[in-house]
Amino acid sequence: MKVEIWSDIACPWCYVGKARFEKALEAFPHRDQVEVVHRSFELDPGRAKGDVQPVLAMLTKKYGMSEAQAQAGEENLGAQAAAEGLDYRTRDRDHGNTFDMHRLLHLAKEHGRQDELIQILYRANFAEERSLFSEGDERLVELAVEAGLDADAVRTVLADPARYADEVRADEREAAELGANGVPFFVLDRAYGVSGAQPAEVFAQALTQAWGDRSPLKLIDDGGAEACGPDGCAVPQH
Repeated sequence: MKVEIWSDIACPWCYVGKARFEKALEAFPHRDQVEVVHRSFELDPGRAKGDVQPVLAMLTKKYGMSEAQAQAGEENLGAQAAAEGLDYRTRDRDHGNTFDMHRLLHLAKEHGRQDELIQILYRANFAEERSLFSEGDERLVELAVEAGLDADAVRTVLADPARYADEVRADEREAAELGANGVPFFVLDRAYGVSGAQPAEVFAQALTQAWGDRSPLKLIDDGGAEACGPDGCAVPQH
């Protein structure tokens, strides 16, 4: 079974939702037969690279809330993250463009390191004091190397804005076609969708239902055709 997760590194509910989904997946009896793929979705695609601002300032401007309201929301998110065993800095985080991170996640996918990289990027954005956005490309290189990628390969991708850009845009178009207008968005075997950072119990139910509803193979056979099996091949009688 294949589970695709549309998400953005700047999305706190994606950070929390990933932990909740993984809790459900860990308890799923068929977890070893589940392939998880991370897909790109930018919450702020129009933001220029290098345009970095404090999270509270972004929230107050985008949602028209007061700074106190924005801070209360961050405190609530911190509590939700802590309940999942995640570190979350509720103050002094910043916000910026995530396009290069999504391009690197496609590089990581080719090398089987996608899940490692996205978790490291989440940790860097939500739990660490150093900025994920204002320290330049070398910060991303450092984190990608931690995830197991080659530093020179990462620098090559970051130096060429076209590398993996089509893959990122294709993910985003597909999200729109599937009706995802927010993240996290989970798609199970292209048959079931789960929107938002649902409780682990909801993910567990979705996994069980998607697994049980997989279409069995429909056999078209009149019983008269010769075939080979473990005991050998049928011998023609005529």
